[in-house]
Amino acid sequence: MNKNDIQSAIETAHAKFAGCTDGANASYIPELAKVPSTLFGIAVVTKDGEVFSTGDADTPFAIESISKAFNLALVMDQIGSKTLREKIGADPTGEPFNSVLALVAHGGRPLNPLVNAGAMATVSLVAGENGEAVWANIMKRFAAFAGHPLKINDDVYASESATNSHNKGIAWLLDSAGYFYNQPDMIVDLYTRMCSLNITVKDLAVMGASYANGGVNPLTHEPTVQRENIAEILAELTMSGLYDSTGDWLYRTGLPAKSGVGGGIVTIVPNRMAIAAFSPPLDKYGNSVRAENALIDIIETLGLNPLKS
Repeated sequence: MNKNDIQSAIETAHAKFAGCTDGANASYIPELAKVPSTLFGIAVVTKDGEVFSTGDADTPFAIESISKAFNLALVMDQIGSKTLREKIGADPTGEPFNSVLALVAHGGRPLNPLVNAGAMATVSLVAGENGEAVWANIMKRFAAFAGHPLKINDDVYASESATNSHNKGIAWLLDSAGYFYNQPDMIVDLYTRMCSLNITVKDLAVMGASYANGGVNPLTHEPTVQRENIAEILAELTMSGLYDSTGDWLYRTGLPAKSGVGGGIVTIVPNRMAIAAFSPPLDKYGNSVRAENALIDIIETLGLNPLKS
């Protein structure tokens, strides 16, 4: 595979799905509903640091649930994968990403770090003597992944803060069951901030490429995650990365990935590259319609499905 193959694949996919009108912006977060639905960008970053992009690849958008895939690296580095698995688990819930039923059915224990309950519990495990210290640790790690400091989208943060009562309820349920490890209200706020970080699809591809490059940012050469934790993180993404349609995604691509309701999706091709796409309209599961279709098309065109090799 050469550079022309990659650029051609992403440009072809962009042209193929740019006219798709399926899906709708997330409406339960009012600020996300305002994002232009025509935005559509794709980027690839290889483990050698080559960058390819097309469309709205430099347009910022809210990272949302994709942030879970990178805070997971911070916590796993701090406490180890074994301890994290004991505290949070590593199994799909079989329920929506914000389900309370999944908690009740399992004694209040979150089943994986990629649903809201498990993700907030993971944030509650970040080291720090107070909220700002915890936040500083999160931001430092995200900056290492992206190659530069990330900023909060203040409008999205305000919008989410005004509508996150459900997450607050989940946090207090976790705390009552002994599966929360810091102050619930403080951690929900930090989790909301984390989900409100602005990124571009190029940033997202760079962040994912660290997982393809042994835990090192391929552009800055800065360490981002301990190599020994990458396999476990990618296993989590493989099991639960695209909400309730993760099985369909895996069936078609064979690759770990993470989506967010801001419209982004990133998939990692181990030891080779990361591919990211962004477009706001979502399907019923919360995944970007254009981004998912484009990524599947690129993976098929470039022959990247490891289950077909």
